[in-house]
Amino acid sequence: MSNSIQQPRKTVKVQNIGIGADNPLVLIAGPCVIEDENRVLTTAESILSITEKYGIPFIFKSSYEKDNRSSASLYRGPGLIKGLSILEKVKDEFHIPVLSDVHRETDIDRAAEILDIIQIPAFLCQQTSLLLKAGMTNKPVNIKKGQFLAPENMSGPVGKIESTGNNKILLTERGTCFGYNRLVSDICSIPIMQSFGYPVVYDSTHIIRIYGIPSSDRRGGVPGYISHLTRAGVAAGCDAIFIETHPEPEEALCDAASMLKLDLLPQLIEEVLPISRIVRRESL
Repeated sequence: MSNSIQQPRKTVKVQNIGIGADNPLVLIAGPCVIEDENRVLTTAESILSITEKYGIPFIFKSSYEKDNRSSASLYRGPGLIKGLSILEKVKDEFHIPVLSDVHRETDIDRAAEILDIIQIPAFLCQQTSLLLKAGMTNKPVNIKKGQFLAPENMSGPVGKIESTGNNKILLTERGTCFGYNRLVSDICSIPIMQSFGYPVVYDSTHIIRIYGIPSSDRRGGVPGYISHLTRAGVAAGCDAIFIETHPEPEEALCDAASMLKLDLLPQLIEEVLPISRIVRRESL
């Protein structure tokens, strides 16, 4: 565990949403990858309705491309131009911020025109050229911690973004490799990464993936543990929760075995909000 001095956590502003410090818990949620415009818009609208009911700030997440699929034959998304156009419609129709993975430097300039948060995938979290290009947009950058890194080693990616003059940084805990094809959740990662002075997001939906099995196979994930992990992450003080959710996960074209069924999202929010308010010393 890092013995570094705990730095006061910055607030990262995403439109009118503050993440970190004394701000309320934030929800980042949506389908793993954009499948079609109608599904994205109806899902975003449904999540917004749920979050407005519970008063939790909401950022919509869906990737225009997933470039790290296990097979070249698997669906990767609609691509940069069409995908960003769909995310722009989400912003325009529902007035909510949007986030997507960005896998290559050449996408950054176009993506930064639409995205409110540029997300660096876990496998690319040490990719210097990608991090520097993302940092130079001066947009908030969410760096997902690589499964292969100890949390204290995320100081390296943080330093690369900081070197561009950009301090709008989020760090996401999404599990650590344990043997082959398994991830474990090290809850200590949350305070360790918060010690860098930036908000930490907790992604409970990727932690429950079982690699080596296609995500379309029901054996490829154990979504029944999403609520357990999310409660633990919130109790440890994470600043936002990252939940991939889909109206019909079994029909999803990516991560079908690990997304939360959308109908279960209200229950999950009901479970975590009281915990968050106690941890963050908000009035119940």
